[in-house]
Amino acid sequence: MTPLHTTKVRRRRLGVAAAAAGLLATLFTAGPAAATPDPGDAPAERRLSSEQEAATEALAESGDIPAVDEVVHSGNIRHLANVPKDALPGTNSDLAFQGRYAFAGNYDGFRIFDIRDPRAPKTVAQVLCPGAQNDVSVSGDLLFLSTDSSRSDDSCASTSQSATEKSSWEGIKIFDISDKRNPRYVAAVETACGSHTHTLVPERRNVYVYVSSYSPNALFPDCRPPHDGISVVKVPRNAPEKSRVVGFPVLFPGEGPDGGGNPGGPTNPGVSKTTGCHDITVLPSKDLAAGACMGDGLLFDIRDPERPKVIDQVQDNVNFAFWHSATFNQDARKVVFTDELGGGGGATCNAETGPHRGADGIYDIVGKGDERTLVFRGYYKIDRHQAPTENCVAHNGSLIPVKGRDIMVQAWYQGGVSVWEFTDSTKPKEIAYFERGPLSTDTVATGGSWSAYYYNGHIYSNDIAKGLDVLRLDDRRTDPAKRVRARELNVQTQPDYFDRSGY
Repeated sequence: MTPLHTTKVRRRRLGVAAAAAGLLATLFTAGPAAATPDPGDAPAERRLSSEQEAATEALAESGDIPAVDEVVHSGNIRHLANVPKDALPGTNSDLAFQGRYAFAGNYDGFRIFDIRDPRAPKTVAQVLCPGAQNDVSVSGDLLFLSTDSSRSDDSCASTSQSATEKSSWEGIKIFDISDKRNPRYVAAVETACGSHTHTLVPERRNVYVYVSSYSPNALFPDCRPPHDGISVVKVPRNAPEKSRVVGFPVLFPGEGPDGGGNPGGPTNPGVSKTTGCHDITVLPSKDLAAGACMGDGLLFDIRDPERPKVIDQVQDNVNFAFWHSATFNQDARKVVFTDELGGGGGATCNAETGPHRGADGIYDIVGKGDERTLVFRGYYKIDRHQAPTENCVAHNGSLIPVKGRDIMVQAWYQGGVSVWEFTDSTKPKEIAYFERGPLSTDTVATGGSWSAYYYNGHIYSNDIAKGLDVLRLDDRRTDPAKRVRARELNVQTQPDYFDRSGY
């Protein structure tokens, strides 16, 4: 662990220097909504022109954005620790938790931290196992890793290989983590179009894994259209080597090559065509799941985990480009969906893009049983404008367990970490934030917080470039959450925090 950068506690001004604003409006006006996969192993960098660089520097000098690497935050957040990347230099990705351990995904593998002392996390193990994007989850003695890049085989020594080759492999890898210092690779399951993300539905004897993937191609033998569902993998806890795909439920039935999902452009310009799902969040205590599926948002029943049933399907063809992830509130009366406008590589947190694109959409769940519907109530987006060199858009977050209030923490890439409340679905508001200044003022570079989650009294953020950050939030609105303790947390398997049988 290295010393923290200089930290300033301040409320950032939301205005933009007038001279710079006019220039930026000309140079950086966002085009039509578009979506690409999450950042890859080597995100493209683009140098600004001298005119663009001058505009960015003017914003920094005016105080509207922090200086390069400067840490700023609201007064109710403290930055306790930062652990830089070490043996795994790739893109940092998702997080999972179990007991005193945090598990951090990285495009080159995964890292295990001992977080017993949140002020001084210690590395327990680093496992080299390349395969974007290495989304990570844990359940008991098993760790699951998503591979969404075409590989020569299913080993951790594999190399990149074209998806046009039948022998290429993508899917789920499974590790035994009973010894946290020595994780052991025990099984792999190939899934159609790989595994961009995955979601666990744990049972006593088995773990069901919902595998989300997308973007089929007629030239890919193992990923051909239509690809209008998810792979369901059944993993016996005591015999993970017997894991297998037990179903591919169709979520978008309909005519045509891509089923009944959003057709995208030209019918809906700037919206992603639905060819699968990006991410699914389950709420097992309510037998519900919410799917963020490119051009569509879904609500479905998972009482039979092998056969999820769609209850409702919604679209936002005005402001949402790419339905990316979902979060339920505690009583399952709301879902927050995120729009990853620009695929995580674009600078969309600015006045030109506006407050409704690259944002969260808040939906109330209305009705009962199979008659439940998703009803749109409002948008939330950070209003702290970022530099033109900073990738910034809504990304992964988690609920903060406070009875009677709907509060979550969320990553915004280089927009940092935002804590916000949506108890009133129509009037969401930010109550805390943490961020760094841009990685560069002259080059568009990918970085920032990929995932920001609340776990046992602290916020943990996996920064793409800077490593693991630990934050402490002290606020009367969120302080009751400090009394809630979880034994395990995979954010996409959302817990019932107030069911004492599980905590």
